[in-house]
Amino acid sequence: MNIQDLLSASRVKFSLESNTKMGVINELIDVLDADGKLSDKEQYKAAVLQREKEFSTGIGMGIAIPHAKDASVKEAALTLGISAKGIDYEALDGTAAHLFFLIAVPADSNDVHLKLLSYISRKLMHQEVRDSLLSAKTYDDVLAAFKD
Repeated sequence: MNIQDLLSASRVKFSLESNTKMGVINELIDVLDADGKLSDKEQYKAAVLQREKEFSTGIGMGIAIPHAKDASVKEAALTLGISAKGIDYEALDGTAAHLFFLIAVPADSNDVHLKLLSYISRKLMHQEVRDSLLSAKTYDDVLAAFKD
C-alpha cells in the first residue's frame, strides 16, 4: 500500500487546535470536507460517531484511528492530525492520543478501509515510526515515516 495514494499534503494538520475527542473528530472532518472528499459532512460525521459508539477507535500507544464507510464519501481518503500535547480519546490503554488518522471510504468500497487500518496499525506498532510522525514538520516528513 502506498500512503500517498490516500493522504495528500492538504489533509495533514501538524498542530491540531482541538483538545477534546469531539473537537478532533470535527477538525479532521472539516479538513476532509474542505478537500472535497465529502458530499455531506454531517452524514459522514454521524457515521464516524456511530462507529465510536460501538467501540473507541483510540487504539492506544498515542494513536486514534476514527473511521467510517459511508455513502457521503466521494472517494477513499486519509487525514492525519497531530497533537503534541495529546488528547484524551478514550484509548484502550488509557493514554492520551497524539496521532489521529481519519479514514473515509465510500459505502460501496470493498475492503479498502480494512487494508488501510491494517497497514497503519502495523506501521505504528514501531516506536520509531510514531516518533518520526510526532516530529514531522512537512508532508515529506510524514511520507518518510512510512517508508519501509
